[in-house]
Formats: sequence, structure tokens, C-alpha cells
Amino acid sequence: MQQKPAAMDEDEDGVRGNVKVIEIARRRLRWPFDGVVRFLGLAFTLIAAVVVGVDNESKIISVTLTKSLPPIHFYASAKWQYMSAFKYFVVSNCIACAYAAVSLVYSVVTRGYKDDPMRSLLLVSFDLIMVGLLFSADGAAAAIGVIGREGNSHMHWIKVCGFFEGYCHHFTAALVISIAGSVMFLCLVVLSVLNLYKN
Repeated sequence: MQQKPAAMDEDEDGVRGNVKVIEIARRRLRWPFDGVVRFLGLAFTLIAAVVVGVDNESKIISVTLTKSLPPIHFYASAKWQYMSAFKYFVVSNCIACAYAAVSLVYSVVTRGYKDDPMRSLLLVSFDLIMVGLLFSADGAAAAIGVIGREGNSHMHWIKVCGFFEGYCHHFTAALVISIAGSVMFLCLVVLSVLNLYKN
């Protein structure tokens, strides 16, 4: 039986050792980026949900129906609970925030373990679901926001933001922050796909 030369065994051990060192270094390099992006996704979705959740404005509004009649005064409020799209926006950001927190803890706990393709595939699947959920909520809320800001002359919808400027400004800021959170989850999907491709 032919035996391998001792020098060849040493070379193979050296190659294996170098490959292992490179894999460990790659995991350590990738984890901080993954962890930071997950934390940013958590922070952005949490801020967006809180800003809209506490955003409300009430005031007395005067409406003139015709020039011959005196204006009508009535008390009105603007709250996110009044619109289904805004409810969907808040709930979607809360779900994404909770998922980001759980996935961040899971990522921290498993950062020292060897990469598992099934684990990566599971994470990228949930990340992709969060991307779809957040972008759909952002789109629905933005559509209602545009109607509130611009109105619709064909449907005789008035410009609500003309009466509730503070409410609309806060909601616009929350929408931008939520879109930033959606982009963070999209970055996680891209990162996970690249990781699966390299493996």
C-alpha cells in the first residue's frame, strides 16, 4: 500500500488550516455588518411605528359652504386609527420591529457557529417577507398621504393636510423612516443571497 509523503500531509494540513482561518475571518467580518443592519432595521421600524402611533391632532375647523351663509365650525381630530392603510402601516412596522429584535438575538447567539445553508435560507426567507410587508404598507400609507395632502377634485375629497399640518408632517417623517427600515431589510436579503452564493 502506497503511503503519502509526509511533506504532502503537512501541505494539506496547512491548506485546511488556511481555509478554516479564512472562513472564520469571513464570518467575523460579515457578522458585524449583519448585526448593525438588523439593529438599524429594528430602530427605524420602531421609530416609525411610535411616531405614527402617538401622532394625533385636534382642532376646530371652519367650513364655508356658500358666501351667503356664515361658516360652520366643528371639532375634528386626525388619528391613525381612522384609516385602514395607517393601521396596516403601524402593524406592519411593529411586526418587522419584533422580527428584527428576534433575528438580531438569534444572529448574536449563533455568530460563532459554522454557517448552515438551511439557517441562512430561513433567515433570507423571513427577511424577504419583511421587505414585502414593509414596502406594501409604505405604499398604501403613501397613497392615502398623497390624497390627504393634494385632495382629489374628481371625488370631491378635500386637502386634509391643509387643516392638520402637524399631523401630516409627522406622518411624512414616519413614512420616510419606515422606507429606510425597508431598505435595511432589503440589504439583509442581498447579504444573505451573496452568502448562499459563496457557499
